[in-house]
Amino acid sequence: MDSETINVIIVDDQALVREGIASLLAIQPGINIIGTAENGKEAIRLTKQLNPNVILMDIRMPILDGIESARLILKEKPEMIILMLTTLEDDEYIVKSLKSGARGYLLKDMLASDLAQAVRLAFRGVFQLSPSVAGRLINLSNENEKTDQQNEYSDRIKELTPREVDVLKLIATGATNKEIANTLYLSEGTVKNIVSNIFACLGTRDRVQAAIIAIRNGLG
Repeated sequence: MDSETINVIIVDDQALVREGIASLLAIQPGINIIGTAENGKEAIRLTKQLNPNVILMDIRMPILDGIESARLILKEKPEMIILMLTTLEDDEYIVKSLKSGARGYLLKDMLASDLAQAVRLAFRGVFQLSPSVAGRLINLSNENEKTDQQNEYSDRIKELTPREVDVLKLIATGATNKEIANTLYLSEGTVKNIVSNIFACLGTRDRVQAAIIAIRNGLG
């Protein structure tokens, strides 16, 4: 057998889908379908028996799902290349799949030629994601970064005195120094000093940034 031929197992609980993918990939250059499985447990057995190069794994299946199956296979064979192939464009499934060790997350609406190319690239060590999945991961990363920033500012807010927190809450409403002074029965000079202390503690330059931080941390 040509060294460039890639031996593939397809795992999907729907027979029509499983056999359809197998038939379409079998005619693609360099792809050799050596087995199919209808659940994760069977995938583990076939992997031990046939030792494929690449496994195309569905996620939601009876008996044992694709994510747990991938985790167990990779525990025994960390060099195995597993690509999730699913209809599920869900952040939780994407993250769990990649944490399990899968080398990619692909959607079933791909053309057979594109899927074959994804298999070839994965075999050569290139991580594979459907374009829309890549976009979701970028957005998720941005959200995580925002959460990290919120956590950082939450710690800084804890360093503020109760009076400074009161002032920060009023800043978040758009109140001026004079309005804050009147509300809290303070002089404008005192409020100005408190606001300066708040900016220094939060590492902000202006009231807008301080207000955004306050609102994101539940003070607005």
